[in-house]
Amino acid sequence: MSVGFKFDNNGVLQDFSDIFVKRELFSDGGMWTCGYNNKGQLGDGTVANKSSPVQVGSLTNWKQVACGYRHAVAVKTDGTLWACGWNIKGQLGDGTVTDKSSPVQVGTLTNWKQVAGGGDGTVAVKTDGTLWTWGWNSNGQLGDGTVTDKSSPVQVGTLTTWKQVACGEQHTVAVKTDGTLWAGGYNNKGQLGDGTVANKSSPVQIGTLTNWSQVACGQYHTIAVKTDGTLWTCGYNDNGQLGDGTISNKSSPVQVGSLTNWKQVACGYRHAVAVKTDGTLWTWGYNISGQLGDGTIVKKSSPVQVGSLTNWKQVAGGGYHTVAVKTDGTLWTCGYNAQGQLGVGTTASKSSPVQVGTLTNWKQVAGGIYHTVFLNDSSF
Repeated sequence: MSVGFKFDNNGVLQDFSDIFVKRELFSDGGMWTCGYNNKGQLGDGTVANKSSPVQVGSLTNWKQVACGYRHAVAVKTDGTLWACGWNIKGQLGDGTVTDKSSPVQVGTLTNWKQVAGGGDGTVAVKTDGTLWTWGWNSNGQLGDGTVTDKSSPVQVGTLTTWKQVACGEQHTVAVKTDGTLWAGGYNNKGQLGDGTVANKSSPVQIGTLTNWSQVACGQYHTIAVKTDGTLWTCGYNDNGQLGDGTISNKSSPVQVGSLTNWKQVACGYRHAVAVKTDGTLWTWGYNISGQLGDGTIVKKSSPVQVGSLTNWKQVAGGGYHTVAVKTDGTLWTCGYNAQGQLGVGTTASKSSPVQVGTLTNWKQVAGGIYHTVFLNDSSF
């Protein structure tokens, strides 16, 4: 079935799940990884770092991937869920706390739809709209009303209206199918956006609006896009990661500028990256290693454009690095690279985007604290 992104009349993304698709909703894809691998988070059966992408097995049916602090989780086209890496808090969801250097299946179900990785936790949405969490839960970030870690997925409530989820270091934010925004977990910097700095062990609604489209989380900050294309942020802002021109924390969402052409946003540890509907790439926040890609190592408290190109498609933030795919299928990275997480064959950091190899079939990227995972379309 041929599918494109779902936009409204203003060109605003309406279904975030489609952003992971290049040409076909169920097109085959290989998984590739690079960077830090001390806990097996690269999934290649070793614990050796890799400075160039290595393929994880030979399977080509990976659909969507996400990274936590030092683990990775992925959904296949058959709806099964797989995880690898650090498992000290049960974040792999396989019922153990044993690290895995190759992907292991999480249960036997075939209805997983979208997954997100947090500090040492994982959150996922099933095709039936239910929400599931597991891993670290010291501040209620799993949203199940407790502060007890879970090594297997547990359902959050009984609702079947969850659409897209994102994880910070210790907080979780989600959008429902009705366009409402919900958050739970650690709230020391106001990252939940509910106007307080009190932790929440069950999801609370952020305001009353019903036009939220997509959300992303950094360490202690949250960024969201509305269906009208406006951009909103809350939480920790010591390095300008909220993009509102200040370095003051915000406990309720504040609008970033007045533009209405924001399409997709992602967060690193304390920086943010976004693509507009015109295909331009923008970054802001912490920049000590050049993760903003603007050729400097100076932090920015407002969005700055990266170059002048208009063919950026999807972006992801790692700890201190940024990864992006262009519409021509090429892969680009910048920022911290001491563990080889940029995938360019060296360990030298880059303050401007550099191309990873020469392939033109990359379709989705995800970043962990010091590692990166890529999916490509093996049918092209």
